[in-house]
Amino acid sequence: MDDVLRRAPLFAALDDEAAAALRASMSEVTLNRGESVFHEGDPGDRLYVVIEGKIKLGRTSSDGRENLLAVLGPGEMFGELSLFDPGPRTATATALTESKLLGLGHEDLRPWLTGRPEVAEALLQAIARRLRRTNETMADLVFSDVPGRVAKALLDLSKRFGMPTDEGIHVAHDLTQEELAQLVGASRETVNKALADFASRGWIRLEARAVVLLDPERLARRSR
Repeated sequence: MDDVLRRAPLFAALDDEAAAALRASMSEVTLNRGESVFHEGDPGDRLYVVIEGKIKLGRTSSDGRENLLAVLGPGEMFGELSLFDPGPRTATATALTESKLLGLGHEDLRPWLTGRPEVAEALLQAIARRLRRTNETMADLVFSDVPGRVAKALLDLSKRFGMPTDEGIHVAHDLTQEELAQLVGASRETVNKALADFASRGWIRLEARAVVLLDPERLARRSR
């Protein structure tokens, strides 16, 4: 657990003693697949670090359509926006697998922000990276076609959840076909067509809630 925590932006700037003290003020949350940590519109007063499992962040439109904003794994953090801009949660956080989180209330975090500027700086850097990714995603929706976005999503998932094997990179993303389509921002039929095309070309092999990237270089070229 300690190794995972040290990868989180909240802990990256701390020495071992300070990290242990911060860890002691955090509470553990365990979730089964499908359980939510919070819902869109809930008041936000805690941030979370993923220790085990995968968490999806999603939004629902007024007509019931769903959009998947991100899939987060061990060492990644979410819920910190409400620390700097108190207000309702902007997304619903749901466990894709059995998951373990550590939560930290804003009141417990504030002394660290005022007493250790490096913690505030690390959090602001994490928010800046998220904004950069959001801008990139918006540009992809405008300028990239669906197969390009599918290729990019598979490569992004492989960076965090991929395991090298003899034949390629095995990515256990734990997403249903519908969830993968929500992540790409397209219909399930269009995304499935792109996946089938990639498989027929020998670039990937599809498995249940997983994919093997057989030719990441071709996927990378297609994602541009």
